[in-house]
Amino acid sequence: MTEPPDEFAWIDRLRPLTRGDARALDLSDDAAVLPARPGFDLVISKDTLVEGVHLLEGEDAEIIARRLLRTSLSDLAAKAAEPFGYFLSTAWPRTRGWPDREGFIRGLAEDGEAFGVALLGGDTVSTPGAFTVSATVLGWTPSGRTVLRSGARPGDVLMVCGHIGDGGLGLRAACGEIDDPLGRLAACYRLPSPLLGLRDALRAHAQAAADVSDGLLADAGHIAEASGLAITIDLDRLPISAEAAAWREQQADDSEALLALATAGDDYAIVCAIDLQGESAFLGEVAALRVPAAVIGRFAEGTGMTVMAAGAPVAVRELGWRH
Repeated sequence: MTEPPDEFAWIDRLRPLTRGDARALDLSDDAAVLPARPGFDLVISKDTLVEGVHLLEGEDAEIIARRLLRTSLSDLAAKAAEPFGYFLSTAWPRTRGWPDREGFIRGLAEDGEAFGVALLGGDTVSTPGAFTVSATVLGWTPSGRTVLRSGARPGDVLMVCGHIGDGGLGLRAACGEIDDPLGRLAACYRLPSPLLGLRDALRAHAQAAADVSDGLLADAGHIAEASGLAITIDLDRLPISAEAAAWREQQADDSEALLALATAGDDYAIVCAIDLQGESAFLGEVAALRVPAAVIGRFAEGTGMTVMAAGAPVAVRELGWRH
């Protein structure tokens, strides 16, 4: 088969991705049925990727599928939610034939199994425009225990879990703009790892959290704004990888290099507000998971953001990615 005859052939191929979950109704209906789970809240998040905007032109369809699931699940990771399923929408241009769709299915199958999420339903259409895919992910948290952006308090420390800057450098590496001999940076961009393993630590210690998709400064700023607080961030404390450190050393202006790492986005790290009393315990639990983490700032009464580097405030033109 070189081209799918219609949308129903596509649905037939997607059916195994339900992983036998009865809530999906075998993809034979126009809806899914999600029974209530007593004592839990349902957490829902939606992400969309557009080729040429969030994806490289001509990117492998299998990679696109896996990136879609991973970036979507990162939102649930920041909420301390346990994911269980997702809804999928795809808009296929004529330039993407059946082999691309087969690759897309393989990617969904691999990461659906890896992260324990089942396809519950969705929609598929054709488009004269760019290849566009969207996932709505669902997860559970114990009632009242979802970690929101709005819970930070004056005196809380700002912490980040995961390396900062690899996503932005990875995009540049994937575009051939910087050297990436081992391909690790490009892999970080194409296939980020949602930090779902931090769920218990976040539930126990985090007052607020967000995943780092738009850029560290932008996403930390979202927490401060939602919480009605001011925030100070020290760029010298950023947890960065060996590759990012090597790139930083090659730059003429260290403060500008740090700003570039902190505003590029696509890291899918987690930035969070932690009470002072819980700081050590949280760091220990994160370290046990082999996730890099650091205290990089503090929340205070007031509004606005102060960004420091080399002990002095630095001017920030853009906090991160904006459409």
